[in-house]
Amino acid sequence: MSHFLTHISLRFMALAAIAVASCGHSASAQTCRMRVSVGTDGSKVEYREVYEYDYVWQKPSFPGGDSKLVNFINKHRRYPRHAYKNGIEGRVICSFIVNVDGGISNVQVFKGVESSLNEEALRIFRMMPNWNPGRINGVPVPVRVIRAVPFRK
Repeated sequence: MSHFLTHISLRFMALAAIAVASCGHSASAQTCRMRVSVGTDGSKVEYREVYEYDYVWQKPSFPGGDSKLVNFINKHRRYPRHAYKNGIEGRVICSFIVNVDGGISNVQVFKGVESSLNEEALRIFRMMPNWNPGRINGVPVPVRVIRAVPFRK
């Protein structure tokens, strides 16, 4: 799974609208920070520096762990009627930022399936409770996370 996420992270960096990525080595840990677009103020694009998931010491986590995350997704997922009726299936892969307070922001579809499934995946991630934030040297940092929502009949 870690190799899969690394592959997805690298692919996302190549495809997404990222202004700057800067990776380096320090004496105590390898860090990788990037700037992502967080919207506009009407006249210019605003960027925020975040860390890549694979480069933080303590990874952000859903409260209760991965099994609780799966339960949350399964409990809140509503298969769009049109997609279900037409046999549209797949995994919608989304990226989002876990902020220093654990809040979720910048939810985006990384790899979509069909518009109604994509919108449902976005809805699920936007309604998530606060996560446990990622940390470097015990200090909370914003971290970009990539997760999928499966849709199967």
